[in-house]
Amino acid sequence: MKITTSTVVLVLGASAPAAVSGFSFVSRSQPQCFQTRQKVQLQMALFDGMKDAFNAPPSTLDAQRETPIDRWMGWNTKPADMEAVSVAEAPVDFVDSMEVANYFTAALEKPMGIVFEENEEDFGGMFVLSLNDDGAAAKGGIVEPGDQLVAVNDIKVSGMAFDEALGAIVNSETDKTQLTFFRGTDAQLYGPTGASQEWLDEFISKKIEA
Repeated sequence: MKITTSTVVLVLGASAPAAVSGFSFVSRSQPQCFQTRQKVQLQMALFDGMKDAFNAPPSTLDAQRETPIDRWMGWNTKPADMEAVSVAEAPVDFVDSMEVANYFTAALEKPMGIVFEENEEDFGGMFVLSLNDDGAAAKGGIVEPGDQLVAVNDIKVSGMAFDEALGAIVNSETDKTQLTFFRGTDAQLYGPTGASQEWLDEFISKKIEA
């Protein structure tokens, strides 16, 4: 019985005779043309990595890392669809209901001269509809139509039913009633971006202590 053995055939590059370009296991029984085709395939495979590198899509580099070769290869150019997306800005009329600066307190004697109106049913609470010219609020010059009532003295009335919130003012027995308002809309106070009840509780308690 004849045993066919396999040997390692080294394929040397023509431009660098001393460098090994690749190798393959080739049987002695294979035709010479098959061995030649394998050598060509191995030699061509050496350039696959370089070809992939040159065919890769351009990268986005910042100006500090850019080199002359980057400019020569065009790697410093950003594709149109990679333009920086601007951060969404808040609406021009947005009022932060968790910012203390957007609240104020008016100490008013009765009759206050304030006409209150209830907010949308989903929100509750009430706001200043208008002011009587001869009332304490108009003379004080602090309260304005549209202000949202948040607290009466130490009682939080934000989100409260209209009759209950108004009753807190009527039942106040102090010489001057402390009315705390939010200068913004009902949606800004009670909507998705509105202040949490915990924040309002803490805010009102701090105003009382002060």
